[in-house]
This record gives sequence, C-alpha cells and structure tokens, in this order.
Amino acid sequence: MKVLHISTSDMQGGAARAAYRLHKGLQNINVNSQMLVQEKSSDNRAVFAPEIRLFQGIERAKLTFDALPLKFYTQRKNTTFSLQWIPDRTASKVNQIDPDIINLHWVGAGFMQIESIAKLKRPLVVTLHDMWFFTGGCHVSGECDRYTISCGACPQLHSSQDWDLSRWVWERKAKAWKDLHPTIVSPSSWIAKCAGNSSLLKNLPIQVIPHGLDTQKYRPINQRVARELLNLPQDKQLILFGAIQATSDSNKGFHLLQSALRDLSKSSWQDKLELVIFGASQPNNPTDLGFKTHYLGHINDDLSLAVIYSAADVMIVPSIQESFGQTASESLACGTPVVAFNATGLKDIINHQQNGYLAIPYASEDLAAGIIWVLENQDRHQKLSLCAREKAEREFTLENQARQYLALFENILTNQKSII
Repeated sequence: MKVLHISTSDMQGGAARAAYRLHKGLQNINVNSQMLVQEKSSDNRAVFAPEIRLFQGIERAKLTFDALPLKFYTQRKNTTFSLQWIPDRTASKVNQIDPDIINLHWVGAGFMQIESIAKLKRPLVVTLHDMWFFTGGCHVSGECDRYTISCGACPQLHSSQDWDLSRWVWERKAKAWKDLHPTIVSPSSWIAKCAGNSSLLKNLPIQVIPHGLDTQKYRPINQRVARELLNLPQDKQLILFGAIQATSDSNKGFHLLQSALRDLSKSSWQDKLELVIFGASQPNNPTDLGFKTHYLGHINDDLSLAVIYSAADVMIVPSIQESFGQTASESLACGTPVVAFNATGLKDIINHQQNGYLAIPYASEDLAAGIIWVLENQDRHQKLSLCAREKAEREFTLENQARQYLALFENILTNQKSII
C-alpha cells in the first residue's frame, strides 16, 4: 500500500507537525508513506516539494494572491481565511506518485484550489486539523454556526450580505465536492460533532483518531536539569504558556490567561510564581503580566520542547477553540499537568482533576483557581504528573495513531475492491 499525505508543509505549524508525525508513524510500521507539500523543512526523502527556485517562489506568492479578494472587506477580523481559488498542479503530481490512497491534511496558504481536490482520482481520507473543510473559508468559526447551513453574512468578514465571499467559497465546495465520498478523520470528538452538523460533511463517515506524538522524545526530563539548560530559576513554581503566535492569535486565549495572572498576582502566590512563554519573543515594550516572565521565542524541534515542558510545573492552554490541542498532549507526555477550559478538543486530552484541571469556559477566575489547585499540594501534583504520562502512553503514541489509520486505509481499499 502506498499512502500519500498532502499538506501545506511538513514541519511549519501545528497541523503540519501533526501530518508529518503521522507520516513518520506509518513509516515506523513499514507502510510506504509519502508526503506532497508546498514547503519542505525536513530532510525526509519521502517528502516531495518544489525544488526549482522559480516554482518555490510561485508557491510562496500564492498566499498573497489567494488573499487579494479579502481586501474588499476592510473591516474583517484579523483571522486566517482561505479562499483557495488559485489554480495548482497537484493532480498531475499525484498522478506521477501514483498512490493507492490519499490523506489530505491542512492545504491552506493557497496550496490547493478547492476544485483540485475533486480531481484526485484516488480513495480520499480528510484529516480535520481545523474547521476549514466545512466552512466558507474560516478555520476557526468562533461563535458562528452558519457552516451548518451555507455560510454567508460572515461575522469574520464583518459582512451582513448573504452573498459574500464566504457564501462563494461554500458554493464552490458544494459544487466541486458533490460527487466526492471521502472518509473524515477527526482528532477529537468535538470537531467530529461540528463536522457532522455541517452542511458540507454531514452525510460522510467520520472517525475519531487522536493526533499522535513520539513519546520517546516527549518524555519527563529531570526538572532541575531542564531548568539549568534553559537558565530558569530553581526556587520558583513555573507556569508555562505556548503556541504558534502565542500572544498574537486571540484564539489561543492569551488575554484570558492575562486576566487569570492578574488575579494570582494579587494573592499570596505573588512571590512564588514565574511565567514562561514559548512561541513568542519578548516585545519591545512588554506588558506587565504580574509575574516575572521568561520569553523563549519560537521553538520548532521536539527535544527542546520536551525540555521546556519538563521545566514547568503546570502548562496552561487557555484556547477558545482547539480541534485537538497538541501542546496539551505534549505536556502530558512530559509529565506536566495541564489547565485549560472545559470546551472543544481539549476535553479529550485533559481528565478533570486527574491529569490537570478543566476550568469553566471562559472564566479567567476559574482558570486561576485551576492553576492554584494543580500547584498547591505537592503530593497531588506528583499524582497528576504520573497520570499525565500514563494517558499519553495509553492514547497518544505514534504507533497507536498509525495503526488506527492503517486499519482505516485497509478497510477503505478492501471495500473499494469489493465494489469493483
């Protein structure tokens, strides 16, 4: 069996990392797994991307051109919104590779035109890394549920017109994909439910398979050693927060963490805690967060992340919407309890008061209470840490994920042969 994963990147971004990890996981169990990407960062020979500089430049420019129609919406929110209208050559590249089955991942940034997906004449699996596959262009819908009908009057575009860019994107998807019958894989029960309620994917089979990670790389490291490597204090309890665009992406909930930290800074915890942030560099005029803050910048390699998670006493993932929440599963694998809101995909990762704390959505005061609950009792914290690692080993290993995908691929191909 030859499996082809199609993803905008193999390493850059949370969705890309998840796709690449699955690719590696399948390779580890001797599956012929390959990747077709717009931009390659790894040295994996089974990952294919444009090699000629001209084509590389064209791919980088596509993001700018894809977003041009959005300029007509001058008051739109500063969120990722993918129109995917630029033609591409993906179908011809797929024909050259000639896979048995295709697994589509995150294909934004102008990588694949919506209509190109219908030209992939192979059995198709779509892994949901966010909501784009069933919306009119947004990747995170917020409080909007218009994807359950046909989008239009899009709040992210600040549009009151039923026929707007979001309706145009939705109509293109509905028309291009009407004869497609992909299998949908969701990393969490929450986004599976969203997809099942959507107008575009509601009649398709949906299977939940959590994202995997290398639990040999993401493992507990002696905290004192980890802090020495990062030049972090040994005499403080450390709160960790991190994500891609950690402080600038409103969906990551940094503003809610700020409010919780303000509450903590006025309490008896003021002199006991410090904050560590990765995924953002220290701004020129940093905001006073109530505690001394260590900015670690952008971290991409797994081993460095494992050291960071291990150095912390608690990880905070205050996201508003997460299809899964890889920073949470990575933290658990390193034995660091996680505090998050009791909402969206994070509910599948964190077991309340067993390996972390699920706060009332989106109450910053309960987020603060969760941080205290995790940190205030040393014996409890040790039990939380042990349970965190146990859950990662039980549910989030690469091998577990890869074997579930392999069983799905084999079932799809077997059913296809019986139909033929």
